[in-house]
Amino acid sequence: MSRVSKTQWSFAGDLFQETVQKTPESVSELTQKLKKQLESGFADRKVAGEVSNLRLQSSGHAYFVLKDAGAQLACVMFRGQGGAGRAALRDGAQVILGGDITVYEPRGNYQLRVNTVEVQGVGALQAAFERLKEKLAAEGLFDASRKRPIGRYPVRIGLVTSPSGAAIQDVLHVFSRRFCPEVILDPVRVQGAGAAQEIAAAIGRLNRFSQSGNPLDVILVTRGGGSLEDLWCFNEEVVARAIAASEVPVVSAVGHEIDFTIADFVADFRAATPSAAAEILTQDWVDSREFVESAGRRLAVLAQRRLNRSGDILEGSLRRWIRVHPRRRLETRSQQVDETIESLRRVAARSVRTLGRLLESHRQRMLAQRPRMRVRAGQQALLRLRSALMLVPGRKLQRRRQLLEGLLARLRLLSPQNVLNRGYSLTLDAETGALVREATSLVSGRRLQTRLQSGEVFSVVTRFSEGTITGPSPESSRP
Repeated sequence: MSRVSKTQWSFAGDLFQETVQKTPESVSELTQKLKKQLESGFADRKVAGEVSNLRLQSSGHAYFVLKDAGAQLACVMFRGQGGAGRAALRDGAQVILGGDITVYEPRGNYQLRVNTVEVQGVGALQAAFERLKEKLAAEGLFDASRKRPIGRYPVRIGLVTSPSGAAIQDVLHVFSRRFCPEVILDPVRVQGAGAAQEIAAAIGRLNRFSQSGNPLDVILVTRGGGSLEDLWCFNEEVVARAIAASEVPVVSAVGHEIDFTIADFVADFRAATPSAAAEILTQDWVDSREFVESAGRRLAVLAQRRLNRSGDILEGSLRRWIRVHPRRRLETRSQQVDETIESLRRVAARSVRTLGRLLESHRQRMLAQRPRMRVRAGQQALLRLRSALMLVPGRKLQRRRQLLEGLLARLRLLSPQNVLNRGYSLTLDAETGALVREATSLVSGRRLQTRLQSGEVFSVVTRFSEGTITGPSPESSRP
């Protein structure tokens, strides 16, 4: 038998008294009375359910429905309410809302005025996280003084993660691309019941392996991103204790950049992601390799520069020695003698050419002054002109004759008689004289005139056929 609270009993009694009264009341009066009773009797409530039909207004207010399998409740969250949990509101989200039941009088609807929003199931985990964090911090497990530095050049790395997850693929891919240390994998589950115990046991086994003559430089504890529930095994005390007790420095790389776990706080170093952890562990190897490669290039440049400088010094000394050598002075004098001889030769040749031209000019003037020579030259010029005048008309006549013969040959080729001479015939309409080109243009009884190579033939159309006639040419059909 369920128990009825005093508030509910008072509310039921008031309603009973109101129903007994016979005096009618307005809708507003009745609604105000219901509003007073509801808001006083159902204040500061916690309601769990699924968000549906979420509407975010430009004013900053949010209107939605909170529902479960059997009922639904209208909700309103005014601007400035909800705190950090406001961002968790979305259709389909399972939430726990805190607020008061109110009545919206214009519509006569009751609704939940939301003050707090908490994602269902996360609140308890978050509280447990904060309790363990405070406990371990009080013990000094998070102190920077107890954290050990990570070796600059790790060559053997212990890896605690799932062998089938994305984290191991990311880590190995970065190692293969930058530097390949020896990786000792201790496979574990990184989610679900018992995963925390497996992770703690793996850290202990890797420490014992390191102490057995195979020293590890660092242990990497990692997994990919997920929800708070997915990452919870890294928030358990057994994992934190195992990391704190490890003799080998531990790097924690759990989840994404925004994810923080207890393992991150206890570890000697925290990386934002698995890939980032792999890059940090290999960064000094990459830097050293780049330094060595650049040092080789710098040494080669310096050696080449020193060689070039020595060569320049040697070449300068050689030039100075050549300038002061006696042979250089002798060669200079010899070159001057050669240039003087060549200059004298050019002057002599120029004088000879000038005298030759002067002599030829005098000879031409003497020849021009002799009358007989001038008459002979005029006769020769007259003969040349006569020959030219006789040749010009003959050449023009020859060109005109060749042009005429070419035109006659083209006319003969285009002449209808030439076509008839090749064995063809021309058929004309005897009445109109038009050339017959197609059989379809004829009718029975039409008189035709056919011209042959020699003579004409007159005929009458009795029948005709359409289409193209193929067969041997007239020349090939001749006997």
